[in-house]
Amino acid sequence: MFILYAVVIGLAVGILTGGRLAAIGDLRFRWAPLVLVGFLAQVVLFTDAVSERVGDLGPILYVGSTLVVVAAVLRNAAVAGMPLVALGALSNLVAIVANGGFMPASPAAMAALGKDAPTAYSNSAVLAQPALGPLTDIFALPVWLPLHNIFSVGDVLLGVGVAIALATAMRRDRRPRDLVQPGGA
Repeated sequence: MFILYAVVIGLAVGILTGGRLAAIGDLRFRWAPLVLVGFLAQVVLFTDAVSERVGDLGPILYVGSTLVVVAAVLRNAAVAGMPLVALGALSNLVAIVANGGFMPASPAAMAALGKDAPTAYSNSAVLAQPALGPLTDIFALPVWLPLHNIFSVGDVLLGVGVAIALATAMRRDRRPRDLVQPGGA
């Protein structure tokens, strides 16, 4: 849910700096279906009906779907903001792999949301001594925010990258380059 705030911020910055929503349609994102497949796989994986049944396959499916998204993001590294998105995604992936296919959540962050450790397979797990602790979900959005949740440094990088990508795409010049004359002539 953290990424939704990044989208809203990116759109707001784009509009406030004179950008146009329609310009986002001009953005050419390669392998976009892979991103959708990867995210959809995670949405399905973390529904109660599926997460209760996946058992030992949960971590493998989570890492696999994340790898699919990372591959698509890396394919689009030339798009403004995507290097930050890639760095954030890789940061999260490293933390997830180092912790056996789970993103550790700090007990303090979970408590700030008034949540307990998940009982079925989830993208988060409360671990006593997580590997790479600073890369894990150690922060919590305030509970007064809609869709409040826990997040990591990687999520922050992802969010900043997404906001930059959207705001930049909205500000792109649509004039054909061959019509722009050097020296204004």
